[in-house]
Amino acid sequence: MGEQKVYDLVIVGGGPAGLSAAIYAQRALLDTVTLEQEAVGGQVILTSEVDNYPGVPHTDGFTLVDAMQSQAVDLGANIVMENAERITRDEETGLFEVSTPMATYVTKTVIVAGGATPRKAGFEGEERFGGRGVSYCATCDGMFYRGKQVFVIGGGNSACEEALFLTRFANKVTLVVRKDHLRAQASVGRQVEENEKITVRYLTSIVKVDGDQLLTSITFRNNVTGEETTETYDEGSFGVFVFVGRVPASELLGELVELDKQGYVITKDDMSTETPGLFAAGDVRQKPLRQIVTAAADGAIAATSVSAYLGHPVAG
Repeated sequence: MGEQKVYDLVIVGGGPAGLSAAIYAQRALLDTVTLEQEAVGGQVILTSEVDNYPGVPHTDGFTLVDAMQSQAVDLGANIVMENAERITRDEETGLFEVSTPMATYVTKTVIVAGGATPRKAGFEGEERFGGRGVSYCATCDGMFYRGKQVFVIGGGNSACEEALFLTRFANKVTLVVRKDHLRAQASVGRQVEENEKITVRYLTSIVKVDGDQLLTSITFRNNVTGEETTETYDEGSFGVFVFVGRVPASELLGELVELDKQGYVITKDDMSTETPGLFAAGDVRQKPLRQIVTAAADGAIAATSVSAYLGHPVAG
């Protein structure tokens, strides 16, 4: 058997950050492989409308990411559909091993761009009725609630934007907010408050959903008094959409990086972490704004930083 191949770079994640990094890595002539566990594009492909990506007005997540993937592949990017489960570093050689169920990739550098997944709200019945009344993607499941009622958990931008999207299908949308105010940007919050299909229930939490095959009841708690009330409906006549934040895909990094309290990777401006040769980009890292455009920028910076770290010339 010959010696195992050593890559210049392994990119973990094929969303906008990972694809952007792959494009810049190819332009820098780095021997690179990009690993994606589910679908190239990540969570972005589920976004029905994208109006804030410069130069590409009125598009959707799938179309935008498909163009990014085509560009990367045309440049020679090697995208492999495998799930990275663990990343380790040999202190003597400085090389990393990125382990998947199918193979182990040895590399000089790594860019972690795995993004983040929806956070669970924690109410009783959430797991049991996942996909049968409880959803985390309005784009995916909104059509199943045409003419029905939906409850949306959360008070941030995502929850408000998804509530607005769901008004296309549902005849009534109730936004369930545990605090006494929305955390969304003022313009988004204003749209919610002015939409006649949306009702906001402040200082309220959902504590339980129940039913047989589909949901028939939902229990609320008043967060001021602690009083709980249960509402019953015809089976399958309502759904619950959860938008209470995201969980960053940082668990595979072990002790290699510093994380903040929410589990996001702490990086420097050049996307480097405390471990030499290990970089992070996109939604997995600590940052003030998580958007497609900032993920793409992170990926470009990370790949350029990798090129400089490896001693390759970096174009200005």
